[in-house]
Amino acid sequence: MEKIGVIGSAVVGQTLARGFKSNGHEVRIGSRTPAKLAEFSASSGITSATFDEVASWADVVVLAVHGSAAEEAVRTAGPDRLAGKVVIDTTNPIKDAPPVDGVLQFFTGPNESLMERLQSAFPAVRFVKAFNSVGSARMVNPQYERGRPTMFYCGNDEAAKATVARILGAFGWEAADMGTAVAARALEPLCQLWCILGFRNNTWTHAFALFRS
Repeated sequence: MEKIGVIGSAVVGQTLARGFKSNGHEVRIGSRTPAKLAEFSASSGITSATFDEVASWADVVVLAVHGSAAEEAVRTAGPDRLAGKVVIDTTNPIKDAPPVDGVLQFFTGPNESLMERLQSAFPAVRFVKAFNSVGSARMVNPQYERGRPTMFYCGNDEAAKATVARILGAFGWEAADMGTAVAARALEPLCQLWCILGFRNNTWTHAFALFRS
């Protein structure tokens, strides 16, 4: 089992950290102020540390911060420490602005993505977009009567994507490879689509499923 480092201490980071631990991985979670995670560490048994400490220690890293802080978080963790490692990018480019008729506002345009920005800024890091199209409550072992939901993922490195596909399967998802980092232009807006039902109907328990004939 890999050593999993989670960069980001909010609900997504904590949820995925617990998920990895329940799947038998050794896990550490990073925060700019690790002391604030004392209660979480005590209840979960997951050690907290700084971003750079987590990046140095881990085999696989999860980037689970607000999209506007993603590049800064990678720089704080240290591109040299992350070089060559698989980094699961859960982020979305959400503006600090209210949704419009249930549609989140993004700070990227239609022909770009936050993941592409990250990959361009840190070319030695093996980013794979995943876990960005569902709420945290359904990220680990989602249960639906119709069967496994689909988690779409993408990235430039085939071996990195294979690692993430295996993780997604262990977490209860049907993993669907959408290609290179360019596909994040389509995957990140799935967050917007997912949130429309939440904002308009106050329901947050859904997920996407891909049916093939």
